Amino acid sequence: MVNVGILGATGMVGQRFIELLDKHPTFDITALTASARSAGKRYEDATTWFLDTKMPEFVKDIEVVDTDPGKISDVDIVFSALPPGIAAKVEPEFAQTYIVASNASAMRMEDDVPLVIPEVNPEYLDLIEIQQKNRGWDGFVVTNPNCSTIALTLTLKPIYDQFDIKRVYVSTMQAVSGAGYDGVPSMAIVDNLVPFIPDEEDKLEIETLHLLGDLEDGVVNPASFGVSASCHRVAVLDGHTEAVFIEMEDDINLEEIKTSMTEFRGLPQKLDLHSAPQKPVLVTNEENRPQPRMDRNASDGMSVVVGRLREDFAFENSFRYVLVGHNTIRGAAGASILNAELINEIL
Repeated sequence: MVNVGILGATGMVGQRFIELLDKHPTFDITALTASARSAGKRYEDATTWFLDTKMPEFVKDIEVVDTDPGKISDVDIVFSALPPGIAAKVEPEFAQTYIVASNASAMRMEDDVPLVIPEVNPEYLDLIEIQQKNRGWDGFVVTNPNCSTIALTLTLKPIYDQFDIKRVYVSTMQAVSGAGYDGVPSMAIVDNLVPFIPDEEDKLEIETLHLLGDLEDGVVNPASFGVSASCHRVAVLDGHTEAVFIEMEDDINLEEIKTSMTEFRGLPQKLDLHSAPQKPVLVTNEENRPQPRMDRNASDGMSVVVGRLREDFAFENSFRYVLVGHNTIRGAAGASILNAELINEIL
């Protein structure tokens, strides 16, 4: 077994880590960290459990410690569910010793930090050696992208590999859990839609092109097509929905595009990693799907469901579709765990 810790274990994403790591065949939770006000308490006493599953019995009696690398021991990997401001300071401290699989945005776009979706760009893990050399660390940091970026990029990857994309337009309808339990007041979202999520559009536009780029001589050259995003918060608990519009350079064949997504497999599927879905992208033909309540838990929340694949006659050589991805599983904790499984398998 590989001993792991969770940084920021009492928050919503921290709780997802615990839920997903319960009975994991490789990773065993031996350390939980949180803020100073939670340190010294049993996890059950320090935490208000937000998920609709029960708190696993094995974590209830674990003592929560300060988020300080000096407070933990006998750990190989730490999963970071920290807010960006705290992560920017703390993650480099842990990376001096430990492998840090981070869901935080603080270090995602640093030149020597791999931003990875295992099915999309596992070769970016080659940056680890450069990072360790640059920073003098024994450990390292690997990050996963923003939740909405992961869902979009998983559907774009098989298309991008086989066809020439000219432009992508995406409009998101994002669940409130993406902002954390206290992130969106009920009076702001009930009977309402919020047409702005801070920094979300920039992340979606920049990270997508970075992930689909090429790594050459230790430098990522982003993909060159255009991405335009508009992001919105809606009154859905879990599951981000995205309406995607794609212009191609050449004539399109919808059946070929559908086949490319349906048959898409990546390195995690070839390695049969524990958290990897058999099919990263599931395509449905039902005219009223996907829907977050019905489709967010596909493949235990690790697959993205695509539907309403159709031509867009407003533009030449264009098509469109709708996707749903679970934002706190595939888009957050599950993404970091899959990164760690890949690292544990190949490094």
